[in-house]
Amino acid sequence: MVHVNKYVRADGTRVRAHSRWAPGARREMSAVAVIVLVVVGFAGTTGSGSADGSNKHRPRPRSTAVYPVKFPDWDRPQPRPTPTVSYPIPWDRGH
Repeated sequence: MVHVNKYVRADGTRVRAHSRWAPGARREMSAVAVIVLVVVGFAGTTGSGSADGSNKHRPRPRSTAVYPVKFPDWDRPQPRPTPTVSYPIPWDRGH
C-alpha cells in the first residue's frame, strides 16, 4: 500500500494523510483471493476419509426429538399461591 502524506490541493482543499492501493493491486489481490477460495473449496470436498486414512464413513447424526412436545403437568392447573404471613402488613400510603 502506498502512503500519501497530507497536502493542500491547488484549489485550497486540505487532504489528510491516507493509504491507498498501488495501481493494479486490487486486480492482483482479487485474482489471488479467487485462487485461494478455489483451493480451499477443493480441499474441503476431498477430506471424506478419517484421520487414519481408512474409508470408513462417519455416521450421520439422527434426530432425537419426540413430537408432539409435551411438558410435565401442562394440562393440570397449578394451585393458587397461599400467603406466607397471617397478619396484615401496614403499607405506608403517604397520607
